[in-house]
Amino acid sequence: MNRRNKKICPINDAVLPATFFQRPAAKVAHDLLGKNLVRSRGTTLTSSMIVETEAYEGTHDLASHSSRGRTPRTEVMFGAAGRFYVYRIYGLHWMLNVVTGDASDAAAVLIRGIEGVTGPGRVAAALGIDDSFHGLEAAPATGLWFEVPVSTVRKPRVIRTPRVGVDYAGAVWAAKKLRFVLE
Repeated sequence: MNRRNKKICPINDAVLPATFFQRPAAKVAHDLLGKNLVRSRGTTLTSSMIVETEAYEGTHDLASHSSRGRTPRTEVMFGAAGRFYVYRIYGLHWMLNVVTGDASDAAAVLIRGIEGVTGPGRVAAALGIDDSFHGLEAAPATGLWFEVPVSTVRKPRVIRTPRVGVDYAGAVWAAKKLRFVLE
């Protein structure tokens, strides 16, 4: 795994503010590529570049959990942007999402891959993500947040594809190119 560990240092302007997430899910999913997902554990930070995301556009998106309405599990999706939506699938894997758009849009972005780790369940496992992050703000105070990298060598090339494993949503929603991969 190619991740950078460092001692905790003062927080800077690199932290993505809540306003970054107050945009359509597809735009946020695209723009998160190349950004860092930072996890604080004790006195150590793990900073990992995001290389794959998927957008879930809200209640009208039949692949989105929010399309089934408000439930205790999805309630956070109907709230403020920049909060984590964390859920478990198959009783085994935690999935890390960040809520996007305006309050009540019920949209989110799934973090599918970080540098050196492919698959959303593996991402959560590698960073020690569980339901304790559900509903928390993406901010240094919660121990998990997003940052702009210190330097960017070149503008990244982004590939758009259909989302993975959403055939249940029907042909139209399964075919939408809402998966973003950093080449």
